[in-house]
Amino acid sequence: MRAVAILNRDGGTLKTTDLDAYAETLSAAFERADRSLECRQVAGQKLIEALEDAAGDRAVELIVAGGGDGTISAAARIAWQADKALGVLPAGTMNLFARALGMPLDLETAATPLAHAPISRSDLATANGEVFVHQFSVGMQPRVVRDREAAEYYSRAGKMLASLRAIAAMFRRPPSFPAHIVADDHDEEGRYSLVVVANNLYGESHMPYPDTLKGGVLGIGRAPVLPPSANLRMIADLAAGEWRRNDDFEMHPARSVSLHFPRLKHDAHATVDGELVPLKETVELKIHPGALKVLKP
Repeated sequence: MRAVAILNRDGGTLKTTDLDAYAETLSAAFERADRSLECRQVAGQKLIEALEDAAGDRAVELIVAGGGDGTISAAARIAWQADKALGVLPAGTMNLFARALGMPLDLETAATPLAHAPISRSDLATANGEVFVHQFSVGMQPRVVRDREAAEYYSRAGKMLASLRAIAAMFRRPPSFPAHIVADDHDEEGRYSLVVVANNLYGESHMPYPDTLKGGVLGIGRAPVLPPSANLRMIADLAAGEWRRNDDFEMHPARSVSLHFPRLKHDAHATVDGELVPLKETVELKIHPGALKVLKP
């Protein structure tokens, strides 16, 4: 198997990693697994071009992506469209898709199990045709990401501190928006602080990511506008994987979801795998069972 690794030197923990040394470690691990790997280090602005170049090479069967969640999401879209397998290096802050795949979260430790991992299948989801591997979110998460990105930080620890400050501000002034949600045959309208559509249902007793990426369903979750204390309790329960016990948050499976946002503000945003995108008045979300070929230890 011929593989190409695209390492985003501006993304996640790779910014502070000796990439020359790590490329040697990764290539040696793949050689021991009888797989050929070429490592390409690229700047963030050249990431998509590098991924597309690798995907367009007929001799390449596997694309390994290293960077933050945005890098992995972009790599998944390109690998899916080119019918290539994807390998994930956990080099982001949260690494939720890597966690769902069962990847070790330390880069050095991840090299060998990734190199030896068999090709498996993962569900993919789309929002108005755009791929996501983890979740599409409206309300709380876009607010936090927007406020965090407005702050200055220069490290992973700084990013996490900026996130905590943004979360604290969100508790004091939670978002509030009307939405019409159609999930399969279920239809509801209300005012929400959070609407999230995940690639499979969240698991339990851990951070909000699925226990399986082969469930063939979306997880549609929502929460109403809450006072600060209830917001804090809900976020704590979600982070701990205890969402089922929280009366303010509901998540149910669905094969397709339609979201409509009346009176949408001109600067409204959603997050797709943690990246801010403009929010459309209507968003159609679908699950694509087993669509993505992935390396899964």
